Amino acid sequence: MEYELIFVALLASLLFIGVTGFYPGGIIVPSYLVLFIHQPGRLLGTLIAALLTYLCYKLLSRYLIIFGRRIFVFMVLVGALWTFCWMQVVPILSPGSLEFRVIGWVIPGLIANNFEKQGIVSTTASLVTVTVTVYLLGRLLGLVA
Repeated sequence: MEYELIFVALLASLLFIGVTGFYPGGIIVPSYLVLFIHQPGRLLGTLIAALLTYLCYKLLSRYLIIFGRRIFVFMVLVGALWTFCWMQVVPILSPGSLEFRVIGWVIPGLIANNFEKQGIVSTTASLVTVTVTVYLLGRLLGLVA
């Protein structure tokens, strides 16, 4: 059932982008987030990692030459670095909180890249809209338990 839901999310993302012109954190991002919609800690951890990645970009872009494709590579690498740090630090701070983790290695970087292109509010609103819509559609079609 997860494969069908991922396909539905991809189609919903493409439709949303075509209609509104806003990217929901990347075409594939809602597909991953909808798989973890029952784990709000992971969703929040992913958004925090994306925000930290974006803030690192804003800070370091004052001192480094980051433009064009370098921005995307920078965001993905720093997002993966935050994911790694998150995996190391959160279990130390609270050993029982495995719920509060980041989804994937690339997802925070993709979201942060869209934060930079279209703004934090627009990207987050688009991401939430597509993810919740796909979840509700998945419930309607019987793809989500």
